[in-house]
Amino acid sequence: MSTSTSAPGGYTYPYPRPMLTVDLVLFTFVAGELRVLLIERGHEPFAGAWALPGGFVEIDEKLEDAAQRELREETGVRDVYLEQLYTFGDPDRDPRGRVITVAYVGIVSADASQHIYAGDDARNARWFNVYDLPQLAFDHERIIRYAVQRLRYKLEYTALGFLLLPERFTLSELQQVYETVLQEKLDKRNFRRKVLSQGIIEKTAQLRYGDHRPARLYRFSAAAIELEKARRRFP
Repeated sequence: MSTSTSAPGGYTYPYPRPMLTVDLVLFTFVAGELRVLLIERGHEPFAGAWALPGGFVEIDEKLEDAAQRELREETGVRDVYLEQLYTFGDPDRDPRGRVITVAYVGIVSADASQHIYAGDDARNARWFNVYDLPQLAFDHERIIRYAVQRLRYKLEYTALGFLLLPERFTLSELQQVYETVLQEKLDKRNFRRKVLSQGIIEKTAQLRYGDHRPARLYRFSAAAIELEKARRRFP
């Protein structure tokens, strides 16, 4: 392998250099829907098409910093926890050339999801039902499908649901989240027995009153939330 010196103490290799981007899959749960944040592209390629927020990594920038920067610049979303999802590198995934992207996934609350705006080179920013998406640019549909599968897995085995629900919720609301994410109907009795046996939620002293009999409100236990936060710090 031959090398050529480009600077004192530095070397370059005579091989093509692929470009590197980050793409962000941000989920929220609103009005009974699992939604993903998309931006309308303002420039070619795919001008006018919907896509995941993202962009090129600067030469002196950490991947995590690039992900947070692109999310902030294109959608106004700040300081959200992002977990590295997967690296997508098919040779023909981007018409601009050999572009490898590192995808990140995150979740924001229903309240925080209202505070988005289009910026930088994005014409618009909107939340879409993840099961009713528009035609997407690049391979972003594949990236979203992969992220949904990761979310399904983590929802079943962790307390990740605390990010998709308000602080206090009914068991029916919790079941709705599971059914929406998993895309399957769950038996009410079996679901409640399973989720209560896991020890990740606990009863509160509060009831919710409505047209039917009062419903007990639950919350995720502090121990379960701390464990999930530890998993997110050390994936």
